[in-house]
Amino acid sequence: MSNSIFRKKSIDKILADVKSGFSDAEHTGGHLKKELNVKDLTLMGIAAVVGAGIFSTIGLASFHGGPGVTILFVITAVTCGFSALCYAEFASRIPVAGSAYTYAYASFGELIAWIIGWDLLMEYAIGNIAVAVSWSTYFVNLLEGFNIHVPVYLTMDYYSAFSAHQQIQELTASHHLSDITDTLKQGAMAWNTAPGFEGFKLIANIPALAIVIAITYLVYIGIRETKKATNAMVILKIAIVVAVIAIGFFYVTPANWHPFMPNGFGGVMKGVSGVFFAYIGFDAISTTAEECQSPQRDLPRGMIYSLIICTVLYILIALVLTGMVSYKKLAVGDPLAYVFNQVHLTKISGIISFSAVIATASVLLIFQLGQPRIWMSMSRDGLLPKIFSRIHPKFHTPSFSTIVTGFVVGVPALFLNLTIVTDLTSIGTLFAFVLVCGGVLLLPREEAQKGRFHLPYINAKWIVPALFIICVYVFRKDLQGLFTETQDRDSLPFFLFIILSAVLAVLAFIKNLSLIPVLGLLSCFYLMTQLGYTNWLRFSIWLVIGLVIYFTYSYKNSVLGKEA
Repeated sequence: MSNSIFRKKSIDKILADVKSGFSDAEHTGGHLKKELNVKDLTLMGIAAVVGAGIFSTIGLASFHGGPGVTILFVITAVTCGFSALCYAEFASRIPVAGSAYTYAYASFGELIAWIIGWDLLMEYAIGNIAVAVSWSTYFVNLLEGFNIHVPVYLTMDYYSAFSAHQQIQELTASHHLSDITDTLKQGAMAWNTAPGFEGFKLIANIPALAIVIAITYLVYIGIRETKKATNAMVILKIAIVVAVIAIGFFYVTPANWHPFMPNGFGGVMKGVSGVFFAYIGFDAISTTAEECQSPQRDLPRGMIYSLIICTVLYILIALVLTGMVSYKKLAVGDPLAYVFNQVHLTKISGIISFSAVIATASVLLIFQLGQPRIWMSMSRDGLLPKIFSRIHPKFHTPSFSTIVTGFVVGVPALFLNLTIVTDLTSIGTLFAFVLVCGGVLLLPREEAQKGRFHLPYINAKWIVPALFIICVYVFRKDLQGLFTETQDRDSLPFFLFIILSAVLAVLAFIKNLSLIPVLGLLSCFYLMTQLGYTNWLRFSIWLVIGLVIYFTYSYKNSVLGKEA
């Protein structure tokens, strides 16, 4: 191990450290409470997945892809399914809080573990911000139904208001008044009515901050309270979603499902960010491993059960949405409520708004539960200051990390909009999935224990090379474009995907790699290529900042390094 930046932490040591309770000054609270079973984990997975995606981002995805967006849900579900199986393999071997960070430490070594941990901090924080912003929108709409009006400048981020004000001025000057949308009008109203001084306006999303504070408090006081709240919210929102699907099918017009893919497969893939954002929550339950009664058995089941249930719900909802109204009308922030308004079922619309408030709150709850446990794990290993791993003596939760998480999410939620944070969350999650799938390929198969989940081994020797050849033929026009003068920056990630695919095809043939993690790695990386050069650039900047912190602090304070 010595001073290598790729020093690995063995599975035996990881488990021994947890068993010993990390007996230093920052762990006076002892172990985390073991409160969760397979039912709780499944409901937590559903809580994290059925939320902002099913109530908001699904609308824009349907607008681009039409009814064919159901294909994207299937593609994304399969991709997540591969990743979920790989998570389950790791969870059965390493039942420790920390999710992909801990798994990377055991398979790739410290530097990659730090990178994935740093990535997860962004994924959870930015994802939480997105959910808080979405929750605010639905909560304000719900209040409107009770004739309670919150000033618009207290429910919107500063950038959106300023941008809308500028766009309306430009459209008015150019006499393009028909291009002024309701969203732009609302943003301009926030800018024009907000109090301020010397050009600065008091514009902030106060409801988003309020829900973050409330959820952070609930997570702080204990896993048992969090579990009870999650289970209640999930049962309620699933009942409402099923009712919405059942009622909505009576108002479906089959003609709206034609054309099935109005903008082709490219239009379907435009919704990849929003659709994948809807799915990312299932990995959050892996952070609760130390609070599970039987993690090796229940964590894999909880992940897979929740993923299957949520996929069925998403496909049915997409079919109902695109069947009730034309896909061209679905570029709205609250598509479910919108379609029922279109068929004059306003009472159903009100119920949906209430359900959306509950659903998005439950997503925020699971994300706020996950991030402190990643910080706690990194702190235990010396990669973050010790205070981040402090366990509360009464509540048995990572107290300091939970409070910091509240600040990290709550303050930006005041000022950021949904589009930026959704894209960043998706690329960060996909990167985590890529490393988890890659990490499984490095695990010795003979170390799997009987009675625990073990990823089925299917030899990829012939299958992956054959798939590579088929894909090269199918995408031959795109490949030709990579080497022409018309190549743009957004094609660079796809070029990297082709290189990775070729390398894995060769390795699969030579080393008889396992098929499921290889397919998971490739499918996740492919979805990353669909998120555009700009998001790759932003993500790379975040990773560079993380590397600076690692080499200036974490490398020198690593527990593993000191023990070498």
